[in-house]
Amino acid sequence: MNIHEYQAKALLAKFAVPLLKGGVAYTKDEAMDVARRLGGPVTVVKSQIHAGGRGKGRFKNDPNGKGGVRIAKSVEEVGVAAAAMLGQDLVTKQTGPAGKTVKRLYIEDGCDIKRELYLSMLVDRAAGRIALVASTEGGMDIETVAHETPEKIIKQAIDPAAGFQGYQGRKLAFGLGLTGKQVGAFVTMLGNLYRAFTELDASLLEINPLVVTGAGDVIALDAKMNFDDNALYRHKELEELRDLDEEDPAETEAAKYALNYVKLDGQIGCMVNGAGLAMATMDIIKLYGSSPANFLDVGGGATKERVTAAFKIILKDPNVEGILVNIFGGIMRCDVIAEGVVAAAREVNLHVPLVVRLEGTNVELGKKILKESGLKITSADHLADAAEKIVKAVKEQN
Repeated sequence: MNIHEYQAKALLAKFAVPLLKGGVAYTKDEAMDVARRLGGPVTVVKSQIHAGGRGKGRFKNDPNGKGGVRIAKSVEEVGVAAAAMLGQDLVTKQTGPAGKTVKRLYIEDGCDIKRELYLSMLVDRAAGRIALVASTEGGMDIETVAHETPEKIIKQAIDPAAGFQGYQGRKLAFGLGLTGKQVGAFVTMLGNLYRAFTELDASLLEINPLVVTGAGDVIALDAKMNFDDNALYRHKELEELRDLDEEDPAETEAAKYALNYVKLDGQIGCMVNGAGLAMATMDIIKLYGSSPANFLDVGGGATKERVTAAFKIILKDPNVEGILVNIFGGIMRCDVIAEGVVAAAREVNLHVPLVVRLEGTNVELGKKILKESGLKITSADHLADAAEKIVKAVKEQN
């Protein structure tokens, strides 16, 4: 689960992470009110969307204008910036060409920036540990830094039994060129960030940039946090931060039925049980010359109702020109899948080719249900056969 910058900063403030003062605004007037309360000579107006690169992004209605982060030197300028940004679609490297609509802003104090650094914490799955990643190249995409100047990235893996250690913080501080009181402040901040990461079950915590001010203070100027969805049952307060406007409606609907769904850009909808089998199904669709429209894992114990819901979600995607159902019945029974597919196809008036490959528990009963349904369903004997048939069917109808 993702949250906005202002929400991440509100959480980090509880862990004594050094931040600038600011406030959220949903209208031009609210933005100006926050600026008045801050009372500083310089104010920053930040678009709040679930995507990075906001400062370098451009609005669809003004592609040659300013980006999604703007500096204002008066309350009036804050109002002008807010009016220009609210309700407009901001396009960044991470949003895709459609962009995302700016519905809220974060109004923050300006800052005397002397240096910009990069800092993040994430789960290193290969090492099975939380990794600290830092770089002197703050304000840039870390992927670009990793590709062009990998020597400028410093990493430290944290032993889960020992937790964050001061020497690890000092090693990063010296690698970033921090000196004097900055080192102690940085190490203290890292310890607080580690507590926030672990106690909130985060999967990513990124500060880009982390800045050193003219006065020598170390401040988190930005904050991005992602959380492990599987741990949200422990954090009801985090679930309340979810902004459904920023999420794909189909993915939100799928979550209601405990379905693992991710929308993609292809033409062939996929319904599979098991993440590994789902990945293999998407790969073989590409091999046979088409592209998957989604990743959808119905899980090992799906009911007829969940299967029906999954089928409907796939068909709501206007890009779907055909559907491939690929089920291996272990815990999942093939007859349950077949009943769900038939029920959904009848309810939504199926209008695209459908290929179903079933194997495993109650496979013959499942095939019988499909055959006797009276619907136009093509059966497949194995995965390659299924992929070939659905790709061919989609191409023929076009």
